[in-house]
Amino acid sequence: MSNNTALQLSYGENRQFQALVLGRAGLDLYPEPNGCKIMDALSFSSDLGGSAGNIAVAMSRAGAKAGLISAVSDDAVGNFVKQRLINEGVDTSLIGTTSGDERTSLALAEVRDSDCEVVIYRNNPADLNVECNRRIELALADSSNLVVTGTSLIDPDSRDQVLQIMSLAKGGDCHVWLDLDYRAWNWPSLEHTRGVYRKAAALADVLIGNEEEFSILTHDIPSQIEQCREHKQIMVLKRGSGGSSLYAGDACLDCGIYPAIPLKPYGAGDAFLGNLLVSYMKTGDWQQSVEAGSAAASLVVSQRGCANAMPTPNQLKSLQESGTMEPAAKWS
Repeated sequence: MSNNTALQLSYGENRQFQALVLGRAGLDLYPEPNGCKIMDALSFSSDLGGSAGNIAVAMSRAGAKAGLISAVSDDAVGNFVKQRLINEGVDTSLIGTTSGDERTSLALAEVRDSDCEVVIYRNNPADLNVECNRRIELALADSSNLVVTGTSLIDPDSRDQVLQIMSLAKGGDCHVWLDLDYRAWNWPSLEHTRGVYRKAAALADVLIGNEEEFSILTHDIPSQIEQCREHKQIMVLKRGSGGSSLYAGDACLDCGIYPAIPLKPYGAGDAFLGNLLVSYMKTGDWQQSVEAGSAAASLVVSQRGCANAMPTPNQLKSLQESGTMEPAAKWS
């Protein structure tokens, strides 16, 4: 961290939720054995998935009280998702149930460290049926943080509801974290996406994404860093194997990675964000928190599954005590 004072998030009285996470949760299917292509699978194993579901589980396993704001279909797949969340200690009272032809998302993800194909079925996704209602308003007033994942913004109706929820959080002293979570196939054009993301980013206290995702907001990363500084926002830039960079006011922190033998390339970002947030609430120290997020990311890519691979505090502690963090790659 630079010698300048870092911008901090302040928290008042203890609230029921350390965080509420808004976005999708779905069913993940992984082909077996490890390393095989989907077309060659002998069988599939199941897990809870979806970025918001994964983040909520990551925080719950890290010791936080987390809830999910989403919707699932009224069928066996929706029931699977809710039951897995309940098993993980995630509050499901703010998850709606759709009764039409909406469906809970399904993903088939290969467990390979290269040439890894992930197929996601999101035809009329149930999770976009989020409603900014009184129950959510009350829950936000009793939550310290709101984490919003970017795919919840793709539909006009869902977008309106999500922006209202973000506005309520800001007005209720609930810090808003926006995980850009950009997937090009969800969006009609770059310019359309940029306009939507900028509206959401204006309501955020913390912005998290990789270089491609931040390029949606502005034409270059240095401009985005300066913009966050001017608006007193914290920016977390994920750089994959190059580590991560956190910009908080005039302070900058470059953090490396814990080496791992990867089984797969996905799930790391969700683990990183969930553990970064929980660690920061416990310590108020950005460096410790980013390092905790980096350790969690390393553990998840080296295991099968996503939600089920989220680390416990003991697993995190073990890696940090026994492992050596590689320095961040130079970036400018």
